[in-house]
Amino acid sequence: MPYEPPTHTVERSLRATTGVKVVAGLDEVGRGAWAGPVTVCAAVTGLRRPPEGLTDSKLLTPKRRAALAVQLESWVTAHALGHSSPQEIDELGMTAALRLAASRALEALPVRPEAVILDGKHDYLGDPWRVRTVIKGDQSCVVVAAASVLAKVRRDAMMAELGVGYEDFGFCDNAGYPSPVHRAALEALGPTPHHRLSWSYLDALPRWQHLKRVRSVPEAASLEAGGQLGFEF
Repeated sequence: MPYEPPTHTVERSLRATTGVKVVAGLDEVGRGAWAGPVTVCAAVTGLRRPPEGLTDSKLLTPKRRAALAVQLESWVTAHALGHSSPQEIDELGMTAALRLAASRALEALPVRPEAVILDGKHDYLGDPWRVRTVIKGDQSCVVVAAASVLAKVRRDAMMAELGVGYEDFGFCDNAGYPSPVHRAALEALGPTPHHRLSWSYLDALPRWQHLKRVRSVPEAASLEAGGQLGFEF
């Protein structure tokens, strides 16, 4: 399907209206998964022409995404990844876990951004960062698209590593997201140490419902039950 390539329009606007020079793009992957971390990539690209074919990672084939990630690693000015573990997601809720992962990514950059372009319409990052939210930023903004590809490729690789010894769950193929293979393994074997135990998938698994965790740090119900910020399956 044809698509418009991402541009530096938002970044140029931020520079022109606020005077900032270092702008980072953030994107996350793993929010809707049953297993594994939520991962956020922070990328800084400057205003250079991006590698051909750059777009939202979800619009790319795995082969093309992996090849593009190799190009991006040497093309971006800087990038860093932050993760929140399944245990942190269970303890804090997805919104706070996203904030934690994003903060870890930003703090790991060798240069501190003066502004951040965040994919989506909700600012889960907040102070002290100057944030511009952009709906479908992973398709329209170069710096966010770069973060999208780098985050997806790295988390997929992590899930393949975590799947060693848990091959029945198909982490190499589903990256911890819902799938028939994943559900069948959960029904037969129960959650692994890599699963999120506060997630509602356990409600449909009577044999394993006793493992479900109640979060000690409450989060607004709408956020984790299919509301504006969170997803559960």
